[in-house]
Amino acid sequence: MSRGKLKRFAEIAERANVIEPSKAIYEHVKGNWHKDVFINDNPITLELACGRGEYTIGLGRLFPNNNHIGIDIKGDRIWKGSAIAEEEGLENVAFLRTHLLELNNFFEPGEVNEIWITFPDPRPRDRDEKRRVTHSRFLDIYKSIISKNGIVRLKTDNTGLFDYTLEVLKSREDIKDLHFTHDLYHSEYVSECHDIRTRYEQKFSAEGHDIKYLRFAFL
Repeated sequence: MSRGKLKRFAEIAERANVIEPSKAIYEHVKGNWHKDVFINDNPITLELACGRGEYTIGLGRLFPNNNHIGIDIKGDRIWKGSAIAEEEGLENVAFLRTHLLELNNFFEPGEVNEIWITFPDPRPRDRDEKRRVTHSRFLDIYKSIISKNGIVRLKTDNTGLFDYTLEVLKSREDIKDLHFTHDLYHSEYVSECHDIRTRYEQKFSAEGHDIKYLRFAFL
């Protein structure tokens, strides 16, 4: 492991806005985000596979009366977002190091109000279908932690993943209020994304790719 990566791991270990295995709170944060992390009762929004946490930070700035949690298994990715949140004094922003398949270990049923999935790895190979974060096994997990009428949102440039996700959602019997567009920035849904653009989104848009967007809720 490089010195730079070791340094970043050491720094996030000292940051109060990062919940990771090295900290005691990691084992008992489930059901206690409001009491032990944010010290308020404001609604919780997740950004899944958040990378640098660009949406988590952006939403934290725009919506100070909501709590925002970026989730990623990679500590060196979380390092960037947690540093920005700390520098800007965003007390409504936190980061959690875990795999998405483990979300049930960190959130009680109904503890989450909104979920964002922004530019995930599309996992295009057929053998990786179960690793796509919109596969039904992941959707079942999201359903188990999100509140009634809570919204799940997806942004991606990848047509294959987007069409796959639509197919999965339309095949389920527990999905409602599904809305989508294959060209976000020429659609009625553009304001829902608050003009927050990740570095991947900027890159793909500059290359001429249309940005796809959808949102839905569970019955």
